[in-house]
Amino acid sequence: MKIDKIDVAHYRIPLPKALTDSTHGTMTYFELVTVRITDSDEGEGLGYTYTVNHGGAAVRALIEMELVPLIRGYDSHCIAAIWEKMWWALHYVGRGGPVSFAISAVDIALWDLNARRQNLPLWKMLGGHNASVLAYAGGIDLYLTLEELLEQTDNNLANGFRAIKMKVGRDQLSEDVSRLATMREHLGTDFPLMVDANMRWSRDEALHACFALAEYSPYWLEEPLIPEDDTGHSMLANISKIPIAAGENLHTIYEFQRMIALGAVSFPEPDVSNCGGITTWMKIAALAECHNLKVTSHGVHDLHVHLLAAVSNKSYLEVHGFGLEPYIEHPLVIENGLAQAPDRPGHGVSFDWESLRQHQV
Repeated sequence: MKIDKIDVAHYRIPLPKALTDSTHGTMTYFELVTVRITDSDEGEGLGYTYTVNHGGAAVRALIEMELVPLIRGYDSHCIAAIWEKMWWALHYVGRGGPVSFAISAVDIALWDLNARRQNLPLWKMLGGHNASVLAYAGGIDLYLTLEELLEQTDNNLANGFRAIKMKVGRDQLSEDVSRLATMREHLGTDFPLMVDANMRWSRDEALHACFALAEYSPYWLEEPLIPEDDTGHSMLANISKIPIAAGENLHTIYEFQRMIALGAVSFPEPDVSNCGGITTWMKIAALAECHNLKVTSHGVHDLHVHLLAAVSNKSYLEVHGFGLEPYIEHPLVIENGLAQAPDRPGHGVSFDWESLRQHQV
């Protein structure tokens, strides 16, 4: 079965309301890049990735101009060989960045194609551990008023979530502490409540934050530092009473290997849409398991529910603020804190292409 046709598209999806975090600024849209692969046996697969504010055009160009000519005519069964071919072809200019986003989208499409051919849901094809996955609501809520934050929290609870993540990284640490204290009082002592700093702090600021926030028992502290500072993460992990989560901005398995080897992370957080795809994500999960760590996820929850359902060392699935629910035939449903990996063949994501067309770039 030779890869015959590859369709690439780029969309700019408006957000229902502007969102702001401590690092990325105000976000009014996100960019979606899709890849549809058809092989000579009429097998079809869908892959996609996304960017925030910028970068979508670069990812699309890499796929169209570099990867499509490279893999057309290749056996669609040979996912590992295709991944290696893409990696080394762009290694000199890549090893992360937009190249990892581009490879991810193609790789996801190939896994979807092969799972659909076997009439298996992706999570079963990848290992089939348990279709039920703990899920948390990931809010982008740093500059919501306290009243808005609590209202959002109550809506998340009403929608079936039994774990929640809130943003930290306001101008004054005391503001973060006060908001976390209010959320802890609102949710109760044992409720899983994560906090996410989005790379906001220097080492000394992060250290102060770890001690100040620990009183309110966050389930984890996510991205306290820039991803390049793996030794800083290691320092915090060894001193802080709060477990550290990180990985959404690590784009190769080698970056995860360094972070894990240094003992710098308690919850590795690969994003299948930017770490190199399903091929790499599963290797990172296995690497984490070898170090007795549970893996979590970032973004694209309709894909990640399959990957977490496939592995035994799963933690929580992030249900992200950049949802594609208005454009997907079967959006993910949360009931009593759990997401269920679907039994539809492949990853089971079907886009409403007509609705997306109005946002095509």
